[in-house]
Amino acid sequence: MAKNILICDDAAFMRMMIKDILVKNGYTVVGEAENGIKAVEKFTETKPDLVMMDITMPEMDGIQALKKIKEIDPAAKVIMCSAMGQQAMVIESIQSGAKDFIVKPFDRDRVLEAVKRVVG
Repeated sequence: MAKNILICDDAAFMRMMIKDILVKNGYTVVGEAENGIKAVEKFTETKPDLVMMDITMPEMDGIQALKKIKEIDPAAKVIMCSAMGQQAMVIESIQSGAKDFIVKPFDRDRVLEAVKRVVG
């Protein structure tokens, strides 16, 4: 099952939380990025099965990074994460190609349910 996942969040603590949930459930974390620019670079390097992407990040936000990743690989699978329950951002994420949206703080079961639905 080892699906390769890239985690993108400007907060190291959040990356650690997601990584912990994923690794304990048999997924492989192939990289981490702290902003959208690094996320796009790491995506190109690691070619993950899934990207977990925070919306609010410095230098390039998650929605911009999502759009760039979809330009590189239209089949890329991305799940967006954000603490802000802003409807407009959720809608823009989905319209830009995100497969799902998870709200922080993370619920372990919700994270696993979303990942399983998107990549199996």
